This record gives sequence, structure tokens and C-alpha cells, in this order.
Amino acid sequence: MAAKRAVVVRGGWPGHEPVEATELFLPFLRANGFEVRVEESPAIYADAAAMAATDLIVQCMTMSTIERDQVAGLRAAVEAGTGFTGWHGGIADSYRDSSDYLQLVGGQFATHPGKHPDERDGGPEDNYLEYTVEITPLGREHPITAGVEDFALTTEQYWVLSDDLNDVLATTTHPAPPWHPWHRPITSPAIWTREWGAGRIVVSTPGHSVDVLENPNVRSVIERGMLWATRRA
Repeated sequence: MAAKRAVVVRGGWPGHEPVEATELFLPFLRANGFEVRVEESPAIYADAAAMAATDLIVQCMTMSTIERDQVAGLRAAVEAGTGFTGWHGGIADSYRDSSDYLQLVGGQFATHPGKHPDERDGGPEDNYLEYTVEITPLGREHPITAGVEDFALTTEQYWVLSDDLNDVLATTTHPAPPWHPWHRPITSPAIWTREWGAGRIVVSTPGHSVDVLENPNVRSVIERGMLWATRRA
């Protein structure tokens, strides 16, 4: 049987450790029968032949930019059956100036609420909060999250703008402390899938740093998501 092909696209803002983060998952992909190609930019998305031969795209590209032909190639590949997955800003905060990309993914990072101003020292930990990822009723039955119980993390808690084409497997709720301007708790999707033509998309918002990706629940969800998103025969 021919090997499955995965393309890992990584880069963008270095604070999300795109090389270290993606290297964490390469052994898993290879152990599950994937030939893996690593790219340091989204340029490959414009290569129609390469995309047609790709069963899974794993993207870790925070912010950055994408050309029109590249996002068109990505959309066409997913519509034709190529799986697309990633975590945190590497998929939910990519290519902010491309509405076509945002529509494909179905969610966009808006903010990560912070600690009380008196507890901040100017470092990234200012936005590390303890929060819970809550599995939805759909998530309790879905292959990606079945058997995963609600779990707590201390890291960035993503507030995500999204639409209802997403099948939400887990959520997280932002409280309304007095130092922030919103007036009631806000629930955001934390893990979702999305079907686009013949393709499957999986997004996990936890994953700010390698230590978060090594959390057994986070890692299990991402790895299961890779297998679920992969092109179907």
C-alpha cells in the first residue's frame, strides 16, 4: 500500500517555537505510515501537483502572510480531500489579512485575557491563566476526543471568533473580571472540526509552547486529529 504523504508547513512568529513544536509530532506521523515533507513557508500551497499528492497538511505558521495563489491552492486542496490541521496561533492566528483563509479555518484568534494588572511583569506569563477545556456532548462521542475528560491548563486561553459551520468538540469560558471591559463570561471553541468539500479540518487552540503540547490531553487530541483529518480513500 502506498505511503500517506504529510506536508508540515512551519514558520512565522518565533514565539510559538514552530520548529520545536512541529518536530514533536514528526515521529508520530512517520510511525503512522506518513512520508513527511517539511516546508518553511506556505509557497507549496500554490503547487497543485504537490497538493494533489498530499493527504495531510500540518501547519504551524503564526501571523505571517500568504499570497493569493497560495491560499487559493490551499483551499482547493482541502476541498479536494487533503486534510488540514494545526494548533494555537499556528492555524488560528495565521495570515490575518486573508479573509479566504479565515473562512476556510472557521476561527480567528482575537485575544488572550490576562492576569490582574498588579500581577503582570511584562513577560509572556502575563497572559498565562488557569482554565478548563470542557468537552462538549459531541466531543464525548467524536473519535478525536472520545474518552478525554475536561482538563485544566495554565497557559494562554484563546478568545476565538468563529462561525457555526464548526463542529465544536471542546470549549473554554473566559470569566469577566473587573479589569477587563466585557460584562459577562464568554465561551469560545477550544477544539473544533470543519468539513470543507471532501476535506477535513481540525483546530486545537491549546498549544502555545512545547510544554503545553506535551500535556497528554493536548497531545492526544492533536495526534488523533491528524489521523482523522487525513484524506479518506
